[in-house]
Amino acid sequence: MRTEKDKMLSGELYNPFDPQLSAERRHARLLVKKLNDTRDDQVEERKRLIKSLLPSTGESIWIEPPFFCDYGSNITLGDDVFFNFNCVVLDVAPVRIGSRVLFGPAVQVYAATHPLRAADRRAKRELGARIEIGDDVWIGGGVIICPGVRIGARSAVGAGSVVTKDIPEGVVAAGHPCRILREIEE
Repeated sequence: MRTEKDKMLSGELYNPFDPQLSAERRHARLLVKKLNDTRDDQVEERKRLIKSLLPSTGESIWIEPPFFCDYGSNITLGDDVFFNFNCVVLDVAPVRIGSRVLFGPAVQVYAATHPLRAADRRAKRELGARIEIGDDVWIGGGVIICPGVRIGARSAVGAGSVVTKDIPEGVVAAGHPCRILREIEE
């Protein structure tokens, strides 16, 4: 029998109040609280907490507190990833972030969503959709990345954008909704 976690990670309707999911969220939130309470001079403690919260990470990961996520375990980071202050990653589905990715302050990555059918919402069901961000991407401050979006390698997303659709590789994109403005010449 498939667990609620299996359903959640595969993008199916699931029960977010499942005891296993509730326990995993609670564990992540306790780690997030510890991370967010560290002082700037506690570099090694921050690294340890980041690795505990986000076990699938490359080298040289830095997160400026405060940071928030649902599970942490569903986030995969490449090398040299930087999150500026006040970023949120709702990782009810896999969130894969490549290497050398920079997040401005207050970026929000939403793999979580709610069903459109009111009956499913009344039944307290949720769902999510995988998010992928390629290598060498820059996400400007205040960007919102919606469920199911893929952002291609070497692209830049302008501050305040709402990304509702895939962004190809090597472009500058911005706006509400986000749209491609031009290609980036290397």
